[in-house]
Amino acid sequence: MEGMKKYIAEFIGTCTLVFIGCGTAMLVGCDAASGCGYILTAFAFGLAIVALAYGVGNISGGHVNPAVSLGVLLSGGMTVTDFCGYVIAQILGALAGSGLLAAIFAMGGVEDKTGGLGTNGLAGVNESIGAGILVEIILTFLFVILILGVTSKNQSHGSFGGLIIGLTLVGIHIIGIGLTGTSVNPARSLGPAIVAAIGGNAGPLKVVWVFIIAPMIGGALAAFVYKFLEDAKN
Repeated sequence: MEGMKKYIAEFIGTCTLVFIGCGTAMLVGCDAASGCGYILTAFAFGLAIVALAYGVGNISGGHVNPAVSLGVLLSGGMTVTDFCGYVIAQILGALAGSGLLAAIFAMGGVEDKTGGLGTNGLAGVNESIGAGILVEIILTFLFVILILGVTSKNQSHGSFGGLIIGLTLVGIHIIGIGLTGTSVNPARSLGPAIVAAIGGNAGPLKVVWVFIIAPMIGGALAAFVYKFLEDAKN
């Protein structure tokens, strides 16, 4: 029962992240030329994480991201069973958030300014798969190693941990949106891509593997590097 509560929290958290983050991108647009929309989207994702850190963080840790869960797993912070449960819940949550957005925008006749439910793409790196993978590995590595550091038992950030993580995600989006749309989260990418494909736009689904594999590599590298640095310190 305790495990199920964690999975439900991760489902709600990921649904909320996609609904707020991708929903904002759909409303305001997030291309580099739209400076206001660009910044609003970055803050939408970051502030959603801040809210979730304090809302469901005490229940599940507020991962809402398979790459973060992988980093925690490899750092010894969770079991394989919980990892699998978290990832399934996160993907289902992302699908639910994307489904809600699709329904609301369709029913209300609202224009989706991203053209694909806030999905990620490679247009910013001129369709270069290699560049996209590198960007996502680097950004996810930075995000996950920050999370591992902030949440480490050896650190004492008091009640500011969630704020630090959320603001870091804002910064990561500011640099990443113009390159890949900023994923750093396989569930956040997969959910909108699947729902967009169901709606007739299969384009994002063709490259979604980049935004699954690269963040997971980044999360794993962050776990190994952080563990090495922490062991060296001790």
